[in-house]
Amino acid sequence: MNDIKDINLAPSGQQKIDWVSRYMPVLTSFREEYASKKPFEGVRLAVCIHLEAKTAYLVQTLLACGASVAACASNPLSTQDDVVAAMAKSGAKMFAIHGETEEQYNAHIKSVLETEPNIIMDDGGDVIAMLHEQFPDLINEVWGASEETTTGVLRLKAMERAGELKIPVIPVNDAQCKYLFDNRYGTGQSVWDGIMRTTNLIVAGKRVVVAGYGWCGKGVAKRAAALGARVIVTEIDHIKATEAIMDGFDVMTMDDAAALGDIFVTVTGCEDVIIKRHFDKMKDGVLLSNAGHFDCEVNVAELAAASKKMVPMRHNVEGYVQDDGRILNVIAGGRLVNLASGDGHPAEIMDMSFALQFLAQKYVLEHHTEMKPGLKNLPEDIDYSVAVRKLQAMGGAVDVLTDEQRVYLYGE
Repeated sequence: MNDIKDINLAPSGQQKIDWVSRYMPVLTSFREEYASKKPFEGVRLAVCIHLEAKTAYLVQTLLACGASVAACASNPLSTQDDVVAAMAKSGAKMFAIHGETEEQYNAHIKSVLETEPNIIMDDGGDVIAMLHEQFPDLINEVWGASEETTTGVLRLKAMERAGELKIPVIPVNDAQCKYLFDNRYGTGQSVWDGIMRTTNLIVAGKRVVVAGYGWCGKGVAKRAAALGARVIVTEIDHIKATEAIMDGFDVMTMDDAAALGDIFVTVTGCEDVIIKRHFDKMKDGVLLSNAGHFDCEVNVAELAAASKKMVPMRHNVEGYVQDDGRILNVIAGGRLVNLASGDGHPAEIMDMSFALQFLAQKYVLEHHTEMKPGLKNLPEDIDYSVAVRKLQAMGGAVDVLTDEQRVYLYGE
C-alpha cells in the first residue's frame, strides 16, 4: 500500500531518527507518559508535513500511542527517502518520494485522504483544502485538524472568512512555544545552514535582502547580521518596518533593494515578492532563495521566461543566464531553502513544535464533540506546559511568586 522509493533504505533513516530523538526531550516525555495508555488507539491520523527525521520521530511517537498514521509530504524536495522508509517500517502508511512530480504530490495527498482520517495534521493547508474540494463526503467524519505553518494558517483564515472552513482546526503556528522559537530561532539557523552548505560561499561582508520581517524574517535577518552580513529588510507593514530599523537594519522597497543585494531570502508567505522588474536590476552572481512555505515568492517561472538559458551551477543551484551575460542563481528551485537544501530546523527547536502538535492532536481527540468549525487556538495551559518541560530539560528554573506578590499583581 505504501508508495515510497525503497523500503530497504529504512536502517539509514532510523539512524537519523534515533539521533534527533536524543535531542527532543519534551516530545520524549509525552511519549513515555502516554505510550502505555494508548490514547490514540483506533484513531486514524492523516499527516502532511516535511518528511525528515524530526517529523518521523513525531509520527513514531503517535504510533507508539496507538494511532494509525497515513503520511505524505508537504514539499517534494524536503522528503528524505530513507526516513520515509523507516516510517513505513514502523507501521505508518507512507506516500512520498523525494522529487515527486506535482501529479504524484497530489495523488499522494489523495491517497492519505482515502484512508478516511479522523484527525489531520497539515503543513501548508493542502490536505485540508483537498478535503473540502474533492472529498466533501468525508468532512463530517473528520473530527478536526492542526496546522503547522504561517502560510497554512493564512490560507485557513481566508477559508474561514469566506465561510468555507467546515472543520475545527488548531493553528499550532500561533502558539507561543511555536512561533517564538520555531519561526525565529529555527528558521534563522536552518535557512543559513541550507544556503551555506549548498553554495559554500561566505555570508560575511555581503548585502543580504530579507523580504518580510515577521518572526521568521526576524530570525533570518538577525542570524545574517551575526554572520557579518549587511542586512536590508523589505516590508509592507509600517510597524514591522520601523521595528527592523530600530533593530539596526536598512529598510527599503524591493525595487530599491534589488540592485544592492548579494543574497535574497523571501520569508513572506505571499506570491510574486521578487519578479521580472527586480531580476532586471540584480547583480551578476546573486543568490535567490525562499524560506516561505510555497515556491511562489521568487517567481522562477518569470525568471526562466526572461532568461536565455538555465545552467546547472552545482547541486541544487540553477543559474539563469540573462541577455547581458549576468547569471542569477536560484537555490533549491525557489522552494523552502532550509529543508530543500538542508535538514530543516534543529532538533531542539522541533522538540517544542512537535510536542505542541502531539498535544493538539490529543486535544482534538478529547474535545472534538464540543469543537465547532473554524480556527481555535491551542489552550494557553497546553502551550505553557511545553515551556515548563523545555525549561526543565535545559536546566533552567524560574522564581515563584509569594502569596503577597500574587495579591499585589492579580488581586488574588
